[in-house]
Formats: sequence, structure tokens, C-alpha cells
Amino acid sequence: MKSLERLVSEKALKLGNSFPCQICVVGFLCGICLTSLFLAALTSLGTFEFASFSSAFPPCNSSTSHIINMVASIDRTLKLKTKAEVEDGDDVKLLVSAWDNLLLKEEDFFKKLGMNKSLVPNAPHMENCEERARVRQRLDTEISNLTLPSWINGGDEENYPLTRKVQRDIWIHQHPLDCGNKSVKFLVADWETLPGFGIGAQIAGMTGLLAIAINENRVLVTKYYNRADHNGCKGSSRGSWSCYFLPETSQECRKRAFAIAKNREAWENGIVTGKQNYSTKEIWAGPIPKLWGKAWSYMKPTTEINGSLVSSHRKMDRRWWRAQAVRYLMRFQTEYTCGLMNAARHSAFGQEAAKIILSRGDWRKKKMTRTEIEEQVWSDHKPWIPRPMLSVHVRMGDKACEMRVAALEEYMRLADRIRDRFPELNKIWLSTEMKEVVDRSKDYTNWRFYYTKVARQVGNKSMAEYEASLGREMSTNYPLVNFLMASDADFFVGALGSTWCFLIDGMRNTGGKVMSGYLSVNKDRFW
Repeated sequence: MKSLERLVSEKALKLGNSFPCQICVVGFLCGICLTSLFLAALTSLGTFEFASFSSAFPPCNSSTSHIINMVASIDRTLKLKTKAEVEDGDDVKLLVSAWDNLLLKEEDFFKKLGMNKSLVPNAPHMENCEERARVRQRLDTEISNLTLPSWINGGDEENYPLTRKVQRDIWIHQHPLDCGNKSVKFLVADWETLPGFGIGAQIAGMTGLLAIAINENRVLVTKYYNRADHNGCKGSSRGSWSCYFLPETSQECRKRAFAIAKNREAWENGIVTGKQNYSTKEIWAGPIPKLWGKAWSYMKPTTEINGSLVSSHRKMDRRWWRAQAVRYLMRFQTEYTCGLMNAARHSAFGQEAAKIILSRGDWRKKKMTRTEIEEQVWSDHKPWIPRPMLSVHVRMGDKACEMRVAALEEYMRLADRIRDRFPELNKIWLSTEMKEVVDRSKDYTNWRFYYTKVARQVGNKSMAEYEASLGREMSTNYPLVNFLMASDADFFVGALGSTWCFLIDGMRNTGGKVMSGYLSVNKDRFW
């Protein structure tokens, strides 16, 4: 047996040393290696392509687990491809994702990719909210030392008459030098909480109370704001307007007013009053402040209805005052609102912004530095959005009981009217509560529509039911984001029979955009 084994071993050794056999063995081993590499590459590519197709790059409100899966997919892909093989689309997605994770403050994303987040270029469509909040707080405490309010854009001819003076005077009225002085009187009021009152009606009601406060030489102090009573508003800002915008008065005045309001004698002596002291008519249709004369009497006619400019109507004074009051109440965004706006702009414009950055070359090869001019001058510029932008607010649903509602086609006819004059206009910020409007917008392929990604109303159920289905936080945040985005547009189409459109028009007329004009599908019911 041993002799036989030696004989076989010798034969095998001779056969193995032969050239043809060596070629076969090497070929067989190479085949195994190539097959393994091909299968590995195919698996990685398949994983990436599937992840890309199924929203591998999520919006700003995605869950952490989804982001971790996305990071793993990108990580595998970057290891697989050389720099020369990375496609343009991958670079855009990578940069958008980097901005996503900066918004979410997810450190794991950058650790996974071995990337220093400080090297990520500034997103032109987003603000540094912590920094901007500090600046706005400082600006809001220095208005008494300034000639002009810093929250007004454009010159006097680009705003309603006396806008700059009125805004400064309201601020001074609402910020007495000494709130402890016994001569200071207050009007302390909750925001409207009735179920049928939308955000627009709540704001309109508060503008009436501000008018009463100024007429009676009182400081308006707002209390409970039911729409801010959710987990997004933290600490003392929960249930308060100050969750979204800087307070209407100083902290000293608020503290003093709340302390006095506990004293029954203060109410009896008229040192403090509340909504219960005034009739509904006084709040909603009472006299507006006359401190500035009849400024509304020389407003430029810039609103078109049924093809004609509206030069005057019987409630011009209210239109002028509500615009001033809303501008004051919403003069500065808080850090929370700034974050909401960042998320909305990133969701809508993030990819376009990334393509602009990448058009200047590979951002990963450039060293990011912040100079003095960037810190002290350019940081004050507004976030980028694609311009020119047309705001179209379509109001339908249960509003039919108060005004004539119009289909999207009527709004788009007015949009085309504007584009006949400004042919470069092809972008629309669409705000609406109706799903059918968003669906129909896809038929207008010669326009590019942007809108918030939120569940919308189907059918004619009430606005209260629709908002309840969204939940308090979502039903407050997304309308306010839409309102601010619409107010920042360059042109405007809407339905002035809607309070919401009426308020957007007011923000236009105190935001340096009087000459942008407003085209409406119907009249306000007071005209």
C-alpha cells in the first residue's frame, strides 16, 4: 500500500509540474476571483440604486434610523467608486445629505464618511439660526436708538405710506422705558381659541386689540396662544406667540402686567383690561389709531380685481392698519421659526442649491474659511431662493360659505398675465389646503411648482376637522411657513376674500413690494 501511495504521489507531482496543468489551475483560480469580485460589485451597486430610488436621501424630518441606513449605503458606494467614477448626481445627493445632517445635527453621518463637517460649504438657502436669533434679539432692543426699524425692507415709496415711522412708533409704544411706572396701563389678552378661528382670523383679531391698546394708551400683552401649545415650543415659549416671533413687548412689561392682572383693584381702576372689556365689534371693526393721520388716503393702487385697479374702497383704513399691525407682530422670527424655514427651503430648493455649489467645482477639495466681510456684512443677506418667484394661494374648501371660490385655472390665468409682462417668471410657490389643487398643478408643465410636503384636504370637510387630522404642531407650523414663504415672493396671486390672502397682501405692502402688485380672483367682502 505504501509503495502504491509513493507511485501515485510521484505521478501527481510530475503531472502538476507540467505546463498545461499549471495553466488550467491558474485559469480556474482566476475565474473564481473574477466571479467573486463581479458578484460583490453587483450587490453593492444594487443596494445603492435601490436606496437612491426609494428616497435614500430623506427630507429634513426623517427618522434617525433611516439616516443611518442612508449613510451606510453612501459609505459603500464611495468605497466602491473612484473619484473619477462618481457621477454628478451622486455629488448632488451627497451634498444635499450633508446639509440634511447639519440641520438634524447628526454627527454620525460625518464620522461614517470620515468627513469634517466644517468643510461642508455654507448652504445658500439656509440661515445660521442660532446666530440670527442673537442678531435679531439685539436689533429688537436697540430700536429706540435707531432712526429706522431694521425689519423694514425697501424705501418709503416701496411700502405703504409712513410704514417706517409707524413701525418705529409701535415699537416705542410697546416698550416703555419704565414699565414699573404707575402711569403705564395694560391690555392683557389671550389669542382667540374658538374652534372655527383659523390662524388668519386669530392674527386679524389681535391686530384689532393692538389698535385698541394704542388708542387707549395701553401696552398690549398677549397671553395664551393655543396653537403654540405643543412639544415643539419649549419652556416658557410653549403656549406663547414668542415661540414663533419675538414678543410684542418687553419681558419687564410682561412680568409687570401679569402681576398687576392678579389684583382685582387694578381691573376695577382700569389699570389693566382684557378682551371681556370690549365688544366683538370694537375688536373686529373698531376705529384704527389716528396718530398718523389718514395715511391710507394716499396709498398707491396696486391691486387688480376683474382687470381693474382698485383705487379705493370703504375699508382702506383697516387694510392699511392690519398691514402695519401684522408686520409688527411678525417683525422678527425666533430660532424655532428660523429652523422651520430652513427645513422648508431645504426640502424645496436643496437640490438646486447643491447644483449651484457644484458648478464651482468639487466642494470637498476646497478649504472653507470665514472672513470678516463674510461675518459682518454678507451674513445679513437673506437666504437664497430661486427667483423670480410667484406666490399663489388657492383657498377653497369650506370657505365657499363666505366668498366665491375659484378653481386653480382662474389663478393660473392671472399667473400667465404676469408672465406676459415678465417672461423670465416660471416658478410658483403654491400654498393651499386642497389635495386636488396640488394634483392639478402637475398639468401646468410650463411652470415649476414648489410647495410643502404635507397631507392635504380631500373633499369639503371643515378647516377645523382638517387641522385636527394634522395635529396641533403640524397644523400650526406648516401654514406659518407657507405664509412667510408667500410673503417673500416677488409677485402675488390670490383671493382677497380670504383673510389669509388679505394678510399676505399686508406683508407685501410693508415688505418693500408695493409695486409688485396683487392679482385677485375675487373681492374682499368689505369692498
